[in-house]
Amino acid sequence: MRLFRLRAASLIVTVGLLALCMAASLMFGSNNIPLAEVLATLQGEGAHESHVVVIDQRLPRTVVVMVVGASLGVAGALMQGLTRNPLADPGILGINAGSALAVVAAVAFFGQFGIASYVWWAIAGAVVASVAVYALGGAGRRGVTPARLTLAGVALSMAISALVQAILLSNQNAFNEFRYWASGSVEGRGWSVLATVGLFMVVGLVLAFLATPALNALALGDDTGKALGVRVGTTRVMVVVAVTLLCGAATAAVGPIMFVGLAVPYVARMLVGTDQRLVIPACVVVAPIFLLSADIAARLVVMPMEIQTGIMSALIGGPVFIAIVRRKNLETFA
Repeated sequence: MRLFRLRAASLIVTVGLLALCMAASLMFGSNNIPLAEVLATLQGEGAHESHVVVIDQRLPRTVVVMVVGASLGVAGALMQGLTRNPLADPGILGINAGSALAVVAAVAFFGQFGIASYVWWAIAGAVVASVAVYALGGAGRRGVTPARLTLAGVALSMAISALVQAILLSNQNAFNEFRYWASGSVEGRGWSVLATVGLFMVVGLVLAFLATPALNALALGDDTGKALGVRVGTTRVMVVVAVTLLCGAATAAVGPIMFVGLAVPYVARMLVGTDQRLVIPACVVVAPIFLLSADIAARLVVMPMEIQTGIMSALIGGPVFIAIVRRKNLETFA
């Protein structure tokens, strides 16, 4: 009972922190706006200038950051649960690499520009990469295992990254366009981007919640999972599809964002334990806090300019990664 109360209190504090981050995201930037003015603007009573800044610019940006953060956080928790590896990241399946290759190809060979077209190319690239990784990981008599899936993802990511660099070095337009997208920027992202990727994220989240009970059983091993009635193959396919949709859509919307999928599940497990039925909902709350904090810092560090949110996310997530690696009981993930 005491542990339950402690975890409930932690979640309440986390939700309160999320509310504070949302308010700060609407308040701070190159033009800081007091909280009272923000609240008045949200009620339709603020000045015209505040309406433009809060309603037209910061509100959609805040929502996009929250949704992208939640998608990446849940994708990371799924990958770590599937591979039983606390250092697993959505990029381990080659999803980021597949999305990047598709976007580069769209610019270099088909003259596609703009987020509206990137979304479809990036998601298609993520799907193809995931299918390829799953096929490679399942080759041979032993079939798909977490270790084989991880090795296949790393190998494919390296090969794709080399191909991306070759295309970029031979095409100046692709290089100029890709370098901005690849830094992970949410500047100018609004409702249109969210409307394009939202359905993919919703489907991915539904699959994630459906897979959580089975992931708890698989944490004890494949044989134990089968003995408990879990369909191991079906669960892996469901998780891979969910990760592909979540990470592919998020990457398409704002570019690659590092460390969210790695750091957020670690923090979520500290708050609620290792039960995936609690970890996944916790990631939906913790991940937006992480990415909103990075986005706010990105606006304030070099005011009135701003740096890319993906860069700030890496700067914040780096120490968390070091803390994870230094844990003595790292191998006891479950």
